[in-house]
Amino acid sequence: AIPDFQYGGMEHVGSIQYKASSLFLDGGATRDEEINRSSLLSHETAHMWFGDLVTMRWFNDVWEKEVFANFMADKITQVALANTNFDLKFLLDHFPAAYAIDRTAAPNPIRQPLENLQDAGSLYGNIIYHKAPIMMRQLERLMGKDDFRDGLREYLKTYAHTNASWPDLIKILSKYTKSDLEAWNNVWVNETGRPIFEYQIKYDKNTIGQFVISQRAEDGSKKMWPQIFEIALVYLDHHIEEVTVNMINRTEVIKQAIGKKVPAYILFNSSGQGYGVFPIDSNLVNHVDELTNPVMRASTYINLFENMLAGNVVKPLDLLDQYRSKLSTENEELNLRLITGQMSEIFWHFILPAKRKEIVGDLENDLWTALQKESSANKKKLLFRTFQNIALSGQSLDTLYTIWKTQKAPSGVALTEDDYTSLSLALAVRDYPDTGILREQLHRIQNPDRQKRLQFLMPALSPEVNVRDSFFASLTYKQNREKESWVTTALQYLHHPLRLETSQKYLKASLELLQEVQLTGDIFFPQSWLQSTFGLYQTPEAVGVVREFLQSHPGYNPKLRAKIIQAADGLFRAKKMLYN
Repeated sequence: AIPDFQYGGMEHVGSIQYKASSLFLDGGATRDEEINRSSLLSHETAHMWFGDLVTMRWFNDVWEKEVFANFMADKITQVALANTNFDLKFLLDHFPAAYAIDRTAAPNPIRQPLENLQDAGSLYGNIIYHKAPIMMRQLERLMGKDDFRDGLREYLKTYAHTNASWPDLIKILSKYTKSDLEAWNNVWVNETGRPIFEYQIKYDKNTIGQFVISQRAEDGSKKMWPQIFEIALVYLDHHIEEVTVNMINRTEVIKQAIGKKVPAYILFNSSGQGYGVFPIDSNLVNHVDELTNPVMRASTYINLFENMLAGNVVKPLDLLDQYRSKLSTENEELNLRLITGQMSEIFWHFILPAKRKEIVGDLENDLWTALQKESSANKKKLLFRTFQNIALSGQSLDTLYTIWKTQKAPSGVALTEDDYTSLSLALAVRDYPDTGILREQLHRIQNPDRQKRLQFLMPALSPEVNVRDSFFASLTYKQNREKESWVTTALQYLHHPLRLETSQKYLKASLELLQEVQLTGDIFFPQSWLQSTFGLYQTPEAVGVVREFLQSHPGYNPKLRAKIIQAADGLFRAKKMLYN
């Protein structure tokens, strides 16, 4: 167990290394954090087979060991922890993260070419860790669990203690299925992007007369993703009839639905296993609470958010209002984490500052009321963290300050030393009148590593612009970037939405530093550097900085160029939504 380890874990044979804070959870740990720990342990253990027993032949297949580690970790955690909803966990862990890259103008395929190991770190990211397990689960459904398992067993036995490539595995798996895995593999593994689904339905009096669903590539190409997913027909008496769609063509007639009674609404991707942007039935939006299956609700939340980002069906403020109404009714902790996270992103990223100030009072009240009503300690903590994240009004900041100053958490909320440190940082970035908050918190901390971390962060949160300028300038030196997790946290506060007017001047220099960051840092640092920098910008000026940099560097490293476009995707969308 290593303090401030830059990775969650590392699978060295016989000596797995972990970030200490990921293993040693305190009494205030949420269910989500417990599941994440189980997944981390399972992930690194699975690497003993996938990555160590059988190792990729070249780093262009580095994703293969990661996809199996994640895929097997999900299966292990399903039985290792009691009351774990595997389908829900899989959906929430993987789909939003994969979509965050695949929806951009520069997605990368799962399997990428690699000519020089110097660029190996740039292969890592959400597509490897999150789209690949989705692909693998679709492959398992295509082949059947038993045949898929038997193919994997042959693969491990054949290549034990040696090297193998992904095509070697596809060749073995092809013996266990009649499907054309080469063609299937080409679009899922070697191509980029995701499909957008559309449908046509005709009713014959009180029954469904025709039901057709089609897909098209989001990027305008002719790609088509063969996949299996479910559609639910939901009736007013809450009766649900679910049909499975085996989408092997661009257009499929849903024969199982023909002749069924007209539903109150249709829920697309009801099992949460289909990949892409699915249509939203307008009659569904006001009835999500009636769905008793948490997977169905989660799939709906994710699809509402993706449609909002695509400019379809629902606008940011409308979706925020939808989620506000569910703060007290969503009874699944993992789903509450999802919608509160989406609420925070909408609030800071897709609403202009003036409107933010106008609506924040009601939002704060809704969160605090839901917190008071909630009986679950874990859900109380999620609501408190969201309240802390969006708090802007004087009354709410005074409430947070009193909690921090007295170290008396709201009833039923367990706050740890790290939580109080986070609270002090939230108050500091909001320029709370007590300017000694961070110094006092530093004296409260007993752990020397945590003390050093806060000391590092303090200049990035200074109310003095010149101090923040000096801190950013210090990051140009490699030795000041050694604690990468500290750096990315500092950048998040330096570029907090409340500081954007004075931090926007750092954007160009941050892009100019990127190549050095990649050469001198670890594999995840370039992406986290960019995401922490551009994560919540929304102005045309910030868009201009990115576009000017890309235009003035035509020969720029293509993998880093793609990461810039990926990190700035939210910025591009926010500017289009708010200023066009």
